[in-house]
Amino acid sequence: MSLQAEEASAFAPASVGNIGVGFDLLGHAIEGPRDVAHVRRIDAPEVRIEAIGGEVAGASAIPLDAARNTAGAALLALREALRPPFGFALRIDKGIPLGSGLGGSAASCVAALVAANALLDAPLPREALYPFALDGESVSSGSRHGDNVAPMLLGGAVLATPTRLLRLPAPGWLHAVVVHPDQVLETRRSRAVLAAPYPLHEIVEHGAHLAQFVLGLERGDPELLRAGLRDILVEPRRAGLIPGFARVKQAALDHGALGASISGGGPSVFAWFDSRAAAQAAAPAMRQGFLDAGFDARAYVSPVAAQAATLLPSSPEPAPDRSSHNRSTHLPHGTDAPLPSTGEGVG
Repeated sequence: MSLQAEEASAFAPASVGNIGVGFDLLGHAIEGPRDVAHVRRIDAPEVRIEAIGGEVAGASAIPLDAARNTAGAALLALREALRPPFGFALRIDKGIPLGSGLGGSAASCVAALVAANALLDAPLPREALYPFALDGESVSSGSRHGDNVAPMLLGGAVLATPTRLLRLPAPGWLHAVVVHPDQVLETRRSRAVLAAPYPLHEIVEHGAHLAQFVLGLERGDPELLRAGLRDILVEPRRAGLIPGFARVKQAALDHGALGASISGGGPSVFAWFDSRAAAQAAAPAMRQGFLDAGFDARAYVSPVAAQAATLLPSSPEPAPDRSSHNRSTHLPHGTDAPLPSTGEGVG
């Protein structure tokens, strides 16, 4: 490692967890809001969070105790596994609203891991960071699910199991609108409404939707995506927690959306469209749905094949990985992230 590689910074993008039909299994990155982590090596064999900033409401209340912070816990897990002869000092700039359903807690830990990884004497391939990201995410959500951290690590749409990451092909024409209202819905509360049992016939129907959805991505078939992008399990139980949800979803469908549902645990709402032009046309109407319910909101238009977490300029670059994104990968095989770009927002 270069003698200058004592500090590194990285951003991680927001994400749409679940993508409606894939609870705790599917997710995709979006361009727009992001968290940034600044990490430096320190002599003490510990993880120290020095500051948490940004203009996000509530950022000052995020714990500085590493074990109680998603980014800190991820770096603690990394140190425990690798035992490097140094520790990490961390600063976080929050850009993703808390309790938004956009993966804000996941983004902090992924950004921190990508930056810290660049400071290792032998940086790990990207998928090898996945279990540490799951450790960090569990601090916030109470469970180890990869539907947010996985697409942040790999970019685009990803299928995430407890041990495997699969980058799903997302055609270039496929775009998302994600609308974030001025509401806060804590992940633990949104998960609490899911405890009741589910009838077998709903599970079977859901399986048919999921199969069509994944096959639609593989084939680049908008009609299969339209048939599959339907959440009959989680959305009906969470919709009541999000004032304005029905208006926003209907606005998306009225503008030709392939499907629309709740982003992650909410309150953000997403919809998929078969072109960027269609997404841009729908975004103001979807935002208006929340405005009509009494909540200001911001809409983001992004390709579904959005970028992964990325080192920022002046950070040391790990050696590039030559493996294909569009394949199933077990730890520790790796993949490298593309260069950053800026998302587009409305409102």
